[in-house]
Amino acid sequence: MPKKAESGSTTIDLLAYLFGPGERDEHTDPHLVAAWDPDLPCPARTPDRMTLADLALLLDAPVEALRGPKPEEHVWHVSVRNHADDRVLSDAEWSEVAAAMVHAAGIAEHGDEQACRWIAVRHAGDHIHIAATLARQDGRRPRVRGDILTMHTAARVFEARWGLTPMSPLDRTARRRPVTGEAEKAARRGLTETARESLQRTVRTAAALAHDDADFLGRLRDAGVRVRERRDDDGTLLGYSVALPGDRADRGSRPVWFAGSTLAYDLSLPRVRERYEPLVTDADWALAEHRIREASVLLGRAGQDEGAGDVAALGDLLAVAAVRSPALVRDRVQAAADAFEQAARAPGARSLEGRARAGWRAGARALEHAPRAARGGGAAVVLTLLIALVQAVEAAADWHRAQAYRAQAKAAADAAVLLREAAGLTGNRPPATKPRTGRVVRTPARGLPGAAPVTGVPVRPRPDPGRPGPSRTR
Repeated sequence: MPKKAESGSTTIDLLAYLFGPGERDEHTDPHLVAAWDPDLPCPARTPDRMTLADLALLLDAPVEALRGPKPEEHVWHVSVRNHADDRVLSDAEWSEVAAAMVHAAGIAEHGDEQACRWIAVRHAGDHIHIAATLARQDGRRPRVRGDILTMHTAARVFEARWGLTPMSPLDRTARRRPVTGEAEKAARRGLTETARESLQRTVRTAAALAHDDADFLGRLRDAGVRVRERRDDDGTLLGYSVALPGDRADRGSRPVWFAGSTLAYDLSLPRVRERYEPLVTDADWALAEHRIREASVLLGRAGQDEGAGDVAALGDLLAVAAVRSPALVRDRVQAAADAFEQAARAPGARSLEGRARAGWRAGARALEHAPRAARGGGAAVVLTLLIALVQAVEAAADWHRAQAYRAQAKAAADAAVLLREAAGLTGNRPPATKPRTGRVVRTPARGLPGAAPVTGVPVRPRPDPGRPGPSRTR
């Protein structure tokens, strides 16, 4: 999985980090595995032949030789990581990966002796870092636009060739995770999650319940979030940004703002507006459970375009259910909502129309207006609702499998496991899912491989949420 780090302007600082002990002494045996010059000495293993300062001068030489203005941030930095369950690759294999990545990115194409200078450093078993300077040796600038997309394509070749765990496709459905700097800031402040993660949850819940722009923005402010509106000359709302109180940048001089689209692909203002529905007034938990079950049956009959709207509404329903659930099961339901987030975004489809959508939206409204007594207790009624949600999520997993959306099907299956765990916390064991008689419609999924159908969702340990790849700002 290639991950682009932020560009920088100081080569020697990045090298000091890559060859150093790490932030918490996590780096082990830092050394070169590849470079633009295959005979380049390694500063860690042959310090008498090459120092970090020498290596920085060699990398920066083409930049210093530019006749025109030099790029302000001339350091290009990418990490490439394989899955925790994969075998440990050898240095020779990582060298091959590095050469393929810089070729795909346009940094140094195979056989181009005038390309940019680059190195690949390994300081852990499961990943490498690739650093380059953005000036070719012939004095021209490299073309690296769209580099992360082409590197992902190159990575898939190695996944298939070496039998590695396939990564999620670049279909704008994967969850946007915090970068390393955000995680480190949260740790320094003693917080359990980053500002980005808190805002994602708050905005998603407000979007799931809002019925117009004013209601949406009002819900955000009521939740204690700072809101900044972007309007045109006639006052029409064009977009919004949010900030968490106390989360500041530039030594505390300004808030850290996140536009909705940077929190998640489906939290931009146009995508939020697609969710708006009229208010539901006669709602309670039993009505929510009834509508959820009805909608689950309808999803089984949905085609590709229609089902995309259905699973999006189910994602909103889970976000609301997490907020409204009793304290006993709230953490598990919230984890299920987080796990399902990628399953709520069908690749390539933007329409949010669907027969099941109305039922799940009504279910979300019903939970919003449910009696507070039911939210605080009532194990039986909570269990009934959780079983209905399991049925809905399993229906979504079946629909994704039918469309050959592998990553989304796995996300839905993970969410179902967590909801079953939540149901178990009520003191009652949830019954096994009965086979559905409704036919899941398979429609052509352009360019996506098929997936074998799986019946039911096995009970298994809670999935590892994973860890973000390293990123370094210089």
